[in-house]
Amino acid sequence: MIPRILVFAGSVKSASINAKLADAAQLTLAQLGADVTRISLLDYPMPLVDEDLKAREGIPMGAMNLGRLISANDGIFIASPEYNSSVPPLLKNVIDWVSLISEDDGRPLKPWNGRYVALGAASKGKLGGIRNLYHLRSVMMAVGTQVLTEQCAVGGAGSAFDEDGRIVDERASGMLDKTCRSLFDHCKRHGRVD
Repeated sequence: MIPRILVFAGSVKSASINAKLADAAQLTLAQLGADVTRISLLDYPMPLVDEDLKAREGIPMGAMNLGRLISANDGIFIASPEYNSSVPPLLKNVIDWVSLISEDDGRPLKPWNGRYVALGAASKGKLGGIRNLYHLRSVMMAVGTQVLTEQCAVGGAGSAFDEDGRIVDERASGMLDKTCRSLFDHCKRHGRVD
């Protein structure tokens, strides 16, 4: 079985260093033999989570479309920026909306449930966004994913990528390789959970 893996960054900022990390993860996973889908959250617009809005109008179309895509994949790689030592609001909002999905046209659908998730972060600082990964790991566990032990934090990310999109620092590159291989192996061994 060829693992299907979704890759995205928790930022839609132009020239995002986490988008560069997502691109590097995409390359690594494809080299391992995964069927990789790389998306931008910009293509899945959704308002702030609002239970009254959900009661009136249901789950926003952007969240539903993303939820369907998550469900169609075995695993997910998230490259997340760090905002004030934690998860950025865009990414948290996306995670929360998708977690509220319980059905699709009358069929049960819990997109996050049991998905294998690998986490990465890139930051211009020396810590590489590692403080955010602790919080993001907790959130992803709470919505029912299987978060892998391996993770990747790229410090000094303003100059961490070469012109081909690869990480130049040997240690950070090794972390990304190890993280991607673990995600690939888990997905290949266990496949889709639904």
